[in-house]
Amino acid sequence: MTSPDGLVVVDYEAGNLGSIPNMLRRLGAEATLSSDPDVVANAGRLILPGVGAFDHGMTKLESLGLAGALRRAVEERGVPIIGMCLGMQLMTQRSDEGQKPGLGWIEAETVHFAAGLPQGASALRLPHIGWNYAYQVQEHPLTTGLPDPSSFYFVHTFRVVCRYVEDLLLGSRYAGLNFCSAFVRNNVCAVQFHPEKSHRYGVELLRRFVEWKP
Repeated sequence: MTSPDGLVVVDYEAGNLGSIPNMLRRLGAEATLSSDPDVVANAGRLILPGVGAFDHGMTKLESLGLAGALRRAVEERGVPIIGMCLGMQLMTQRSDEGQKPGLGWIEAETVHFAAGLPQGASALRLPHIGWNYAYQVQEHPLTTGLPDPSSFYFVHTFRVVCRYVEDLLLGSRYAGLNFCSAFVRNNVCAVQFHPEKSHRYGVELLRRFVEWKP
């Protein structure tokens, strides 16, 4: 597969990111791991991964000059971007985990997983960790050809709640609670799970992102 020009994995010191370029190489797609705002702002395609706390992630993006670089690429140039785990949550408007506003690319908020938990589901173990199914909510090039459901690897204590159902791409269920495991709007998409740890289906989803033309 031909690699798209300027595929950049954003390095904002929020987790071990080496496995993502390695997985992309398996697809024949070379990626640059960068914390340089100019590289990010001029990328042709972006991946925003991450683990850790919401406010820490936003603080690192801002202090490294990456929040503005991401906005120039995504909002002004329409560059395709995928967020992963914390990267997904940072794309929302706010989080129960902190005080800082998010990037706000999706009308959604990040809430504690137990918020709105149905009565009788008190045995909830957090973080939600391990393999879980994700069901397709809408047809989309990012998931075309994937089994419905597909299984992915999750590690999270907070979940994203989208305001509009048409932004939902994949949905999952844990401890009696349905939650958004992927969303998409225009050139912005994100997944709560870790594609780089999800073996076959994670590879296939990244393949579709690399080929995606929103």
